[in-house]
Amino acid sequence: MNNPETPAGTPGVSAPQRYDAVIIGAGIGGLYQLYRLRGAGLKVIAIDAGSSVGGTWYWNRYPGARVDSPSHVYQYWFSEALNDAWDWSERFPAQPETERYLNFVADRFELRKDIRFSTRVLSCDFDETCQRWQIQTDTGSRLDAKYLISCAGTLSTPLKNLFEGEDNFAGEVYHTARWPRQPVDFTGKRVGVVGTGATGIQVIQTIAPQVQSLTVFQRTAPYTIPMRNRVYSNAQRADFKARFQDIKTAVRNSFVGFDFDFRYGSYHDASPQARREVLETLWDDGSLALWAGSYGEIFNDQAVNDEVSAFVREKMSERIKDPALIQQLVPTGYGFGTRRVPLDTGYLETFLRPNVQIVDIKAAPIERIVAQGVQTADGQVHELDVLILATGFDASTGALTQIDIRGRDRQLLRDEWSRDLRTTLGMMVHKFPNLFLTAAPLSPGAALCNAPTCLQHQVEWITDCILFLEKNHRVTVEPTQEQQDRWVAHHDEMAATSLLAKTRSWYTGANVDGKPKRLLAYAGGVNVYREHCDAVAAQGYADFRIL
Repeated sequence: MNNPETPAGTPGVSAPQRYDAVIIGAGIGGLYQLYRLRGAGLKVIAIDAGSSVGGTWYWNRYPGARVDSPSHVYQYWFSEALNDAWDWSERFPAQPETERYLNFVADRFELRKDIRFSTRVLSCDFDETCQRWQIQTDTGSRLDAKYLISCAGTLSTPLKNLFEGEDNFAGEVYHTARWPRQPVDFTGKRVGVVGTGATGIQVIQTIAPQVQSLTVFQRTAPYTIPMRNRVYSNAQRADFKARFQDIKTAVRNSFVGFDFDFRYGSYHDASPQARREVLETLWDDGSLALWAGSYGEIFNDQAVNDEVSAFVREKMSERIKDPALIQQLVPTGYGFGTRRVPLDTGYLETFLRPNVQIVDIKAAPIERIVAQGVQTADGQVHELDVLILATGFDASTGALTQIDIRGRDRQLLRDEWSRDLRTTLGMMVHKFPNLFLTAAPLSPGAALCNAPTCLQHQVEWITDCILFLEKNHRVTVEPTQEQQDRWVAHHDEMAATSLLAKTRSWYTGANVDGKPKRLLAYAGGVNVYREHCDAVAAQGYADFRIL
């Protein structure tokens, strides 16, 4: 047994609660996984650290938090009746609306009764004697499950304690990924924001008019596209509902899980005038279509990427006009789309305000946090009343490496991934029987996919695999070493053709010291990934070790 000192038969120690499946997380993926397995007749429970459902949209409630995928694709596809019952108010909803949607889903399908809230999973041990997972939580409860499924999310583990002396700051400190539920008043305060990724951008553009002064600490300037948000009319909502099945098909067969794709043919076959017209049209659309709905060569042809990058820099410069700010805010050291592309609402123009300044922490890095504020390597202390950390996440892996997950031979997943990030289809790992993953490394959902699209696909594949085992009265399923090696080799082959793998970013794990460097997400496209997964299922999981 995994706990010889306190076996189940020991007086005063209750036996673990027994389930067919335990799900970690009650966000988009976890809710759907619970719905599917419960609907199949399995006894299942989901565990979540939050006090309610929502996952990312429970925790990320910072000022300006907003979806950058259009709402008509950022949703569930398993129920057309659900789709008909919910009305999105706008194209890119703010955090409260997305959180309400997920609560609406949980209530409609009575999912809460099978979710344990305000509970963290501490350890998961695969007991080779009984071929089941033994799970312990921070509330002291013990669970026993045949299947363990992680739906903990790719951007759920924030990077903390990055700077010396954070505890010394005399003012208020907030991390965007753990924002308090009560509003924060910035009136008359000197505020500093560390980080200018997608989250930092939303915070900065939102609070700038409220604060006395805003100091933005930037290491790498982002490419950013102006978001064209709009309130939906009843006619627009009716149109989306009428096209439910068509949109569902489109998102599942596109490159990054949206209802647009590379529909303009080859960049090289178009005239310069035609290319420009396409880029102008997609820029004016104000969505991620410029990134993943124009020309596929943006991702793998350096010359094409250079030209598109020049176009975006031109557009960004037109918004700022000030030569000094252009030099600070318009990126030049990497290509458009090779790092996360944010959508913004007046972000660049925010720096034209007299109360906003930018600090280049690549030139003078943050040395430490002191009582008065942030001290940079040039010796300057930037005095602040409030410090906001938009410093990112340990993407895709962090949610699982912070849990002690042990497979066969007591192998610790954290140790496996500290040496190399390896999975099979981004959903299973050799030596870890009956452990299923969503949004994990080497799948599109790790970074290169509209999250609901890939999460739903993976939940469906996982459910089908589990039901295959149940129908055939099998005990465990596990990828072989050879099978995993083949998937890693294929993943790396796809990555080698992509410019994303050549750029330092969280896409490659470069934002976390010591993290193995590999493109986290499968770069072959959501559509191609689905074909690989479907082929495995169609062959009856023949390459897996099934007992």
